[in-house]
Amino acid sequence: MKPFNLFPYDSKIDFMRLRWVSLAIAALLVLTSIGAMLYHTFPGGRFEPLGTFNYAIDFTGGAAVELRTQRPASVDDVRERLAAAGLDGAQVQTLGTGTELIVRLQPSDADTARTGTDGEVRSIGQQVSAALGDRWGRVEILRSEQVGAQVGAELATNGIWALIFVIVGFLLYISFRFELKFAMAATLTTMHDVIIVLGWFAITRHPFDLTVLAGVLSVLGFSINDTIVVFDRIRENFRGMRADASTVLNVSINQTLSRTVITSFAAFLTVLALYLYGGDSLRGMAESQLIGVVIGTVSTIFLACPLLLKFGVSKQDLMPKVSNEEELARRP
Repeated sequence: MKPFNLFPYDSKIDFMRLRWVSLAIAALLVLTSIGAMLYHTFPGGRFEPLGTFNYAIDFTGGAAVELRTQRPASVDDVRERLAAAGLDGAQVQTLGTGTELIVRLQPSDADTARTGTDGEVRSIGQQVSAALGDRWGRVEILRSEQVGAQVGAELATNGIWALIFVIVGFLLYISFRFELKFAMAATLTTMHDVIIVLGWFAITRHPFDLTVLAGVLSVLGFSINDTIVVFDRIRENFRGMRADASTVLNVSINQTLSRTVITSFAAFLTVLALYLYGGDSLRGMAESQLIGVVIGTVSTIFLACPLLLKFGVSKQDLMPKVSNEEELARRP
């Protein structure tokens, strides 16, 4: 069966001629993303460690109340009713058909008990239920729990360690499979993708919770997978072609271009469906993955190989290392 190709296998697009433009745009995007994170970390010159992103209670601590109504509820109306009841800044997400809701409250509003206007002491779940009233029918509390600030700090620390572990693992794995220059190019390309995704959340101030962190980690895997496919073809062409490094890199990108675009498009459609129909609870993860798929595809084509060329990759880098030259010289 003839393979389906969006681009001819022998395309001759000169990607290396655009390498300085690609590197400049990539550097600009990275600096913009880092600048956005620093801007919110040091607002007005003050250090605010929790200001980098709009952290959800997964990281800041607070309360989460899951409830079910008889009729689908409007997220905006629920948020307004909670604010009118004194529960300001609540994050409301729908699950499934909209009859199930998750209400997340910041630590200042997440008291386990509060005395109402009638003098009755109510738990946080009862407070949320009372604020909704009977607008959407009877309210059933499914779950009510609190996350302490210490637990949130531990989750943030674990998330940072997870990112470091993955990046170091990539560096070691690619160094073992290819060569250090390939590992450095792949790691920088992957870090470029992650920084831009994080910068997006710093700029837009969309909620940053554990699902977003999971999406960022999945972006790491997607980005490195695409890059390794191109690097595999580069290794094959270096061993089979008599040409300079720039020509080999151009040929390799063109030969894998259809595979890169088709795979990325299929992944994009999958994540888009998750974003549109997965509900608010998965929207943050889907959003990070959507951006990651697009940026990861572009960086694989326009950034990974220019970085590799910048590091001075050559055919000798992929030749097998000789441990005993004297023994080799004695062979017939």
